[in-house]
Amino acid sequence: MSLLTSRHTSSVWPESLQSLLGTVVIAIFVVTFIVQAFQIPSESMENTLLIGDYLLVDKLHFGDDGFWGHLLPYEPVKRGDIIVFHYPVHPIEHFVKRVVAVPGDRVRLINRKVYVNGVAATEPYVHYSRPHDPFRDEFPRLDVAFVPSLNGTWLLQMKKLMEDNQLIVPQGNYFVMGDNRDDSLDSRYWGFVPRENVVGRPLVIYWSMRNPDPPAGADTAGDKLYRLFYALSHIMQITRWDRTLRLVQ
Repeated sequence: MSLLTSRHTSSVWPESLQSLLGTVVIAIFVVTFIVQAFQIPSESMENTLLIGDYLLVDKLHFGDDGFWGHLLPYEPVKRGDIIVFHYPVHPIEHFVKRVVAVPGDRVRLINRKVYVNGVAATEPYVHYSRPHDPFRDEFPRLDVAFVPSLNGTWLLQMKKLMEDNQLIVPQGNYFVMGDNRDDSLDSRYWGFVPRENVVGRPLVIYWSMRNPDPPAGADTAGDKLYRLFYALSHIMQITRWDRTLRLVQ
């Protein structure tokens, strides 16, 4: 009896390990090639995406020109697409913005209105919250003395790509902006998004939560554990149910 038990136990361990490894491999494959989860940390895409939205990003939709590109029906990045990408200035960071202009386009802003190839863009999703700014709302401008957050290298590159007060988007690059035009660190300040930096497109908001607000007087300064416990214990109250499982458009 003990011999049979020993053999059964010894056979279970390899099977369990094999099952675990299989699950890990599938998870790695999914995260690497199919979908990836991201959280929205800033207001730059309001009101399309809000702080506290948790996204699943489709990494197959745009694909690339490599091995997978020959097997799957990828689509080109188009004007109006929302994309997740590696921030060109610090590639370890991920940004999410909307594509305003694609390679070969000529783009400019006149009194906040976007013009691509001389035609005014229709942008019902755009949100404004601040007074007019001569650089941000009349882009491209080279005569503004000081612009916070403006990348110096980008300023030099911009001068070489301007023609008739329009910025020409070079091949293999995209010009992107946040839907919250007054609070978005985007292509106006640091430049184009190279095609190879594109990770994918937001597919669905799988969960969304309001910023947890612990009771008044609670000592929560630097206490992340307390905030986590409070959030978990009030999960029903802080969840934005009207945004959960919403497709991103």
